[in-house]
Amino acid sequence: MQTLWDISPPVHAGSPVFPGDTAYQQAWTAQIAPGCPVNVSRITLSPHVGAHADAPLHYDPQGLPIGALDLAPFLGPCRVVHAVGVRPLILWEHLAHAAQALPPRLLVRTYAKMPVDRWDGQLAAFAPETVERLADLGVRLIGIDSASIDPADSKPLASHQVIRRRGLRVLENLMLDAVPEGDYELIALPLRLTTADASPVRAVLRALPPG
Repeated sequence: MQTLWDISPPVHAGSPVFPGDTAYQQAWTAQIAPGCPVNVSRITLSPHVGAHADAPLHYDPQGLPIGALDLAPFLGPCRVVHAVGVRPLILWEHLAHAAQALPPRLLVRTYAKMPVDRWDGQLAAFAPETVERLADLGVRLIGIDSASIDPADSKPLASHQVIRRRGLRVLENLMLDAVPEGDYELIALPLRLTTADASPVRAVLRALPPG
């Protein structure tokens, strides 16, 4: 049996969101009782709660919604690199030790322990020139364990604009606490939400087969 790492943080009413964004809420529309054989719930949430994939529509008014994206970037060989404690920006020097023969997907761990119960306004983000260099090396998807690839207070969203221009995909809010540096298979498929700016994902990593 292959080793599996679940890199999706738990999603519930206490899950942190960007200030002003829609928190997770759940209510029951039906509950098991005489005359009702099932529980059925209604949920309200931002598509950026928990592990999620941004769509180009999130940072480009003319961009595609998440349901229109090719799934290929969200599935396949991936490298996890540790830059634990790096703030505020991930520079190339923080990744260089693991940047040889990169696969098309790169995930960066910045937390010793991801804050799954609170908002972190001092989150780590990518320097835009780091994203440019990764794109030059053939990386097609970048991911991070913080809530954004840009600083929380950024208005220009420089790294988001690099992925827009270079056609990269992005995963945010990954939980990489227990994942050693190395190469894996990533599976993090977004829902086919036809008009949405993002989608939750159940992101997992699998050990690559020997050889």
